[in-house]
Amino acid sequence: MASLLFLSLIAVFLFSTLSSAARHHQHAPPHFAKPPLPKPSVTSVPPEIHIACKATRFPQQCETSLTKSNHLPPNPTSLQIIQLAMVVSAENLKTAQSMVKSILDASVGSQNRTTAAKNCLEVLRNSEYRISQTNDALPRGKNKDARAWMSAALLFQYDCWSGLKYANDTRMVNETMSFLDSLIGISSNALSMMVSYDNFGKDAGSWRPPMTERNGFWESSGSSDGSGFRGGFPSKLTADVTVCKDGGGGCYKTVQEAVNVAPDNAGTRRFGDGMGKTVITGSLNADTPGISTYNSATVGVLGDGFMANGLTFQNTAGPDAHQAVAFRSESDLSVIENCEFIGNQDTLYVHSLRQFYKSCRILGNVDFIFGNSASIFQDCKILVRPRQLRPEKGENNAITAHGRTDPAQSTGFVFQNCLINGTEEYMSLYHSKPKVHKNFLGRPWKEYSRTVFVHCFMEALVTPQGWLPWSGDFALKTLYYGELENSGPGSELSQRVPWSSQIPAEHVYSYSVQNFIQGDEWIPSSQLLAHQRKIT
Repeated sequence: MASLLFLSLIAVFLFSTLSSAARHHQHAPPHFAKPPLPKPSVTSVPPEIHIACKATRFPQQCETSLTKSNHLPPNPTSLQIIQLAMVVSAENLKTAQSMVKSILDASVGSQNRTTAAKNCLEVLRNSEYRISQTNDALPRGKNKDARAWMSAALLFQYDCWSGLKYANDTRMVNETMSFLDSLIGISSNALSMMVSYDNFGKDAGSWRPPMTERNGFWESSGSSDGSGFRGGFPSKLTADVTVCKDGGGGCYKTVQEAVNVAPDNAGTRRFGDGMGKTVITGSLNADTPGISTYNSATVGVLGDGFMANGLTFQNTAGPDAHQAVAFRSESDLSVIENCEFIGNQDTLYVHSLRQFYKSCRILGNVDFIFGNSASIFQDCKILVRPRQLRPEKGENNAITAHGRTDPAQSTGFVFQNCLINGTEEYMSLYHSKPKVHKNFLGRPWKEYSRTVFVHCFMEALVTPQGWLPWSGDFALKTLYYGELENSGPGSELSQRVPWSSQIPAEHVYSYSVQNFIQGDEWIPSSQLLAHQRKIT
């Protein structure tokens, strides 16, 4: 019998999770000015450092931070310079953790500041872990892995800064935010050099600052768009543990109990009886005191290599409850197939790292697919639901809100062979008064937002303009929103906003499963028979 699990007090966490006070419906103000650094004289900067730092967004900060490091070897190679940048990032991260700990110690009696500081310490620990992974990957030539992990490390540092801004009521918090802003710049520089090393090789003289498709730059790719990729959830798996609503017959009563018996909470695969049959549901939302968008998730996943099949994840907070996440993942190399995600605002939080969604249904209305991950959605149904308590009044819905903060981050949303439509209830509203029901493919949550649709079918509910600004002209010159060979009444390009793009056919391969998330290296063949721990 299918399981229906009600989780209304706390979100289910499949792995040890971090929580963040960051609320996602405000784009961040410009960073604080970098703390003044002594400008090194031209003769004091080793030429190798000077050349390499030209490939960063903040070259003076790069030169100063690397030159004053005690770890600088004589005549460093380009790889050693990147490794030195990682050391400097890790050292400054330790200082940031100490500063946040001081905030926590000084925040007795301030619930808001205490929560922000605790959350910040957790995300900084996660950043520390991803930096450590990056350091291990680079010498082994695992450049794409290193870039993915450092992109996440940078994101988590930004999450800490963003969370603290909601508790910036003391000089100590303000000073810590200023230091974090400097740390973000240092980590950005390390990532930028890493991207050049991967794209242009060991000769730092050929390196250049990070560029995006808006600059006319695409990374080299193969000759397949990836739409024929046949990997996914392994077939023919049998259950090791089972969850039943009554907990009888050898079943576990809750998903969390079943997860807890997995060794080190690692390598968990979860599958159910099918979408709409096995349902995991919760109702937390960001309007609840002490609850952020991040920890409103019904299910949150942190451990790498997570897989799920045949499940529905739902947040029932309602259309008037604002941010309410059904599923949140920062699991690298995760595979989700034949699953359903139901919510309203912020249904699916694809927070970070590399994720693959196949043959899924995603329902919501406001920014209901959002985050700063590198995620591919293949053969999925994206369905708009009625947004508010009086939906007949009309609305502006954005399907996606990608949150890339740095052009060097290897993140973005790719939709391949997907259907963009509305639920039956919503389409009835739409057809009754189409001029007031406007639906957009996405809007830029952060400055370098990136989202593309390839070979998708778009129904009439997609507005002719296609894409929605966030606020004024924010990010309109730096985002990349691309479309190629879509079909359906909503795919007509003649009235698209001028800051969106048509993907050149010769560059569509950049967004393949193989190139964008290196999926051919880690997504199992759909016929693979694997012996792994499973939960049904």
